[in-house]
Amino acid sequence: MDFNEKLQQLRKNKGMTQEELAEALFVSRTAVSKWESGRGYPNIETLKDISSFFSVSIDDLLSGEKLLSIAEKENKSNIRNMCDWLFGAVDLFSFLLVVLPLYPDTVESFVYSVNLFRFTQISPMNKTVYWLMFAGLLISGIVNLILVKTGAEKGNKLLIKASLAINIFAVVFLALTRQAYAVVLVFILLLVKGVILLKRIRAER
Repeated sequence: MDFNEKLQQLRKNKGMTQEELAEALFVSRTAVSKWESGRGYPNIETLKDISSFFSVSIDDLLSGEKLLSIAEKENKSNIRNMCDWLFGAVDLFSFLLVVLPLYPDTVESFVYSVNLFRFTQISPMNKTVYWLMFAGLLISGIVNLILVKTGAEKGNKLLIKASLAINIFAVVFLALTRQAYAVVLVFILLLVKGVILLKRIRAER
């Protein structure tokens, strides 16, 4: 007997509806329906709750091979989520490009390092591009973290691509406008993203 049939039988033996079981396990009725129809399996923690609730062992619910498969899938999912959290967090560090004194400003023949707010010796167009780039990275980071929280994986992948595109453009544009300190920081952020992305790709294999 497969897991979905066992779960359905255990629930009916207790005289419970799917909704009542869902409430007892603190999950949605849709989740219970999905498990009982064989379209998915609960995670390890929920399996423990099911085992405890019905006073049966996890081995009675699932074969060792299937349990191992679920654990492996859950581990990969956790790694992906962690990588996505880190990717979004790295984008949030783009605010440093605004507040740190990374830009050279000349006052009475003296060169000072100033932040983007005080940077005056730059064309209005270039400064606008700077603000758009850094704001884009910051917004990307915030939205990325929201998508990870809500589990919107498809939207998250698109946002990762957009973030990388903005980051690469920022490296090129800052290099062309000769902002040495800023380009180093942006390049470091890009490298960190690259490492995180590689770990995410490995987790998906």
